[in-house]
Amino acid sequence: MKIRTGEQVITAIDIGTTKICVLIAQLAADRSMNIIGFGQAPSVGLSRGVVVTMSPVVAALQDAIHEAELSSGHRIERVSIGISGGHICSFNSHGMVMIKHGEIREIDITHVMQSAQSVILPEGQQLLHAVPQFFTLNGHDVVKDPRGMYGVRLEVQAHLITGAVASVQNLIRCCELAGVAVDDVVLEPIASAAAVLSQDERDLGVGMLDIGGGTSDFAIYQRGTVRHTYIIPIAGNVFTNDIAVCLQTTLHDAERIKKEHGIVDHHLFGDDYRFEIAQMDGIGRQSVMRSDLFSVLEPRTFEILMMLSKEIERYQLRSSMPAGLVLTGGGSLLSGLKEQAAEILRCSVRKGIPLIDHTPRLQSPIYATGYGLLEYIAMRSRDGSLFSGNHTLMHRVVARMKSWMLDIF
Repeated sequence: MKIRTGEQVITAIDIGTTKICVLIAQLAADRSMNIIGFGQAPSVGLSRGVVVTMSPVVAALQDAIHEAELSSGHRIERVSIGISGGHICSFNSHGMVMIKHGEIREIDITHVMQSAQSVILPEGQQLLHAVPQFFTLNGHDVVKDPRGMYGVRLEVQAHLITGAVASVQNLIRCCELAGVAVDDVVLEPIASAAAVLSQDERDLGVGMLDIGGGTSDFAIYQRGTVRHTYIIPIAGNVFTNDIAVCLQTTLHDAERIKKEHGIVDHHLFGDDYRFEIAQMDGIGRQSVMRSDLFSVLEPRTFEILMMLSKEIERYQLRSSMPAGLVLTGGGSLLSGLKEQAAEILRCSVRKGIPLIDHTPRLQSPIYATGYGLLEYIAMRSRDGSLFSGNHTLMHRVVARMKSWMLDIF
């Protein structure tokens, strides 16, 4: 596909536990987005979003990047990547500065955000995102964007997200060994939210659960910004492993029957029936009942949803979700999950599918993170630096990590 002169080309890489997906898009002058390249490869060498063996990750990245370059006719040099995993932590922080010149300027926003970031992080953790939730003027006026307003004291409530330095560094290093430089590292639930949540949902208050291969990522949006994030270390691969162990079959067949016969809500179960699966040696065949598969999958989905329910109750977040919950990611395709989530969480639940013009192949929850990364980059480009969350910060993080790597090697 021919690249139109003068249009910005952006690239996002979803480095997941089960797949690596590369998306290339053009940003037009009006900041609309058109996908021009796509590449995908099976993910090997990651566990729950964390690199455990570097060489197969690099090889998979190279395969997906090459496919995307061929389909677009564009050479990839710089990318934004998603990150998740059990090492991710988040909390809210408060910052305050005095305004000496009356009018609030961009530099005052920078200073008050720096004040909110002035916290002691656990050893080995690095700040990834610092997202302003709301600002307060003179102690009582709550505003979304204080630039140009007048006041004597500016405060901010910010959502800070941290990750393990080693985990972030390893992902960046894999990309560099695959031949691309990393401009930005984005928390995956923030990326997925950009793909599947409407602006009304973001404003009113909504939860989103992205069930991937390695982790299930939760985020709550309210007043147009992130209020809470939470990573659950149970996801699609755990379901597959449970099936393989309990039904004594191969991982390949466990994944197949999960997609073809899996169901997790007893109200939708219907008539029981028998089907064939491979034996664990991969040679023989055996017959199992669908009820046997249900007895494996249902408790695990119940566990995920109960962990989510406890998190919502612990932080008193239910009032922040009047628009309910949006399920996305490959795990959201499991039959009956939406109904089970609505029953356990006692809220409305819908499935989140990215609506991508002219690319029906990508209109699936499986590609929410990859497409959301593109939307995040485009959104940041349209809106400027104030609500982008981590653009300037991440450049500093990436630069610091490169410096550390030079020191190490």
